[in-house]
Amino acid sequence: MEHVYDLYQRGMALLEDGHFHAATVPLAKAAGLEPDKTSIREALGRAYFRAGRFEDARGEFEAVVERAPTNDYALFCLGRSLMQLGRHREARKPLTLAANMNPGRRDYRIYCDRARKAA
Repeated sequence: MEHVYDLYQRGMALLEDGHFHAATVPLAKAAGLEPDKTSIREALGRAYFRAGRFEDARGEFEAVVERAPTNDYALFCLGRSLMQLGRHREARKPLTLAANMNPGRRDYRIYCDRARKAA
């Protein structure tokens, strides 16, 4: 049986190298073994997002936000996933929260404005 840490490390290496589809395999296995680990779920969400699997990404980022509601990055990624799914009205809340939690992130404000205008 593979160790969760090894799966996570392999998935992160693939993600960093731009192999987004391949990264989902070890990261999904790791998330299955440790579903409460937000770091694993966030990485899996990133891999899904970059692979164009926006509904899967939304689910992972939503799971992270449920466990860590002050994670501004997960809120931002949840909002971005919703935008990619055409759900701009729903995207406004997590994007607004992320922008308010971390006002120094210009990208948060940009996407918050885009979601508001598209809704």
